[in-house]
Amino acid sequence: MADQRRSERLDQPRAPRGLRLPRIDAETFGRWSEGIARGMGTANFIVYMTLVIAAWFAWNTLAPADLRFDPYTFTFLTLVLSLQASYAAPLILLAQNRQADRDRIALEEDRRRATMQKADTEYLAREIAALRIAMGEVATRDFLRSELARLAEELDEAAERRRKLERRQQEREARRQAGGEPLDEPRDDLDGDFAHDGRLES
Repeated sequence: MADQRRSERLDQPRAPRGLRLPRIDAETFGRWSEGIARGMGTANFIVYMTLVIAAWFAWNTLAPADLRFDPYTFTFLTLVLSLQASYAAPLILLAQNRQADRDRIALEEDRRRATMQKADTEYLAREIAALRIAMGEVATRDFLRSELARLAEELDEAAERRRKLERRQQEREARRQAGGEPLDEPRDDLDGDFAHDGRLES
C-alpha cells in the first residue's frame, strides 16, 4: 500500500518507460547533412550520377538476359532514385535551416555592430561640435599676434610722446635757467602746460 502511494505521488518524476531511442548529436548530424547537401549540389555529383544511370541502362539493355539484374521498366532503379530523393530532400532542408540560423546570427551581430558604430559616431560628432564651440572661444595664434602687434604700436607711440614731453620740459627748464623768455607756443595738454599753471581750457 505504501509503495502504491509512493508511485502515485505527483511531486516526484515518473520513471521513463517503454522503448528508448538512441540519442543523436544534432551538431554532428547537421554537419554530416551539410556535407551531403554540399556534395549533391556540385557538377561532379550530376556527372557521376548520369554515368551510373547510363551504365545501368546499358547493362540491363545490352547484356545477356541471364546477367540482367533489373530488366526493362527498371523497377529497381526507380526504387533507388526514389529513396535517394526521399533522403536528399530532408538533408537539404536541414542544411538550409542550419544556414538560415547562421545567417540570422550573423545578421544580429551585424545589427549590433552597426548600432555600436552609430552610437560611437554620434558621440564623436558631439565631441567634435563641443571642441569647435570651445575653439571659437579660445584665442588663436593669429589673434594673439595681432593683439600683441597693436599693443606694441601703442607702447611705441606712448614712449615717443613721453620722449617728446621730456625733451620739451628739458628745453623749457634750460631756457628758464638761462633767464630767457619762454617762446610763444600753442598750449596743449601734451606738453603739460595746463598742468603747470593750473588753468583749464575755456
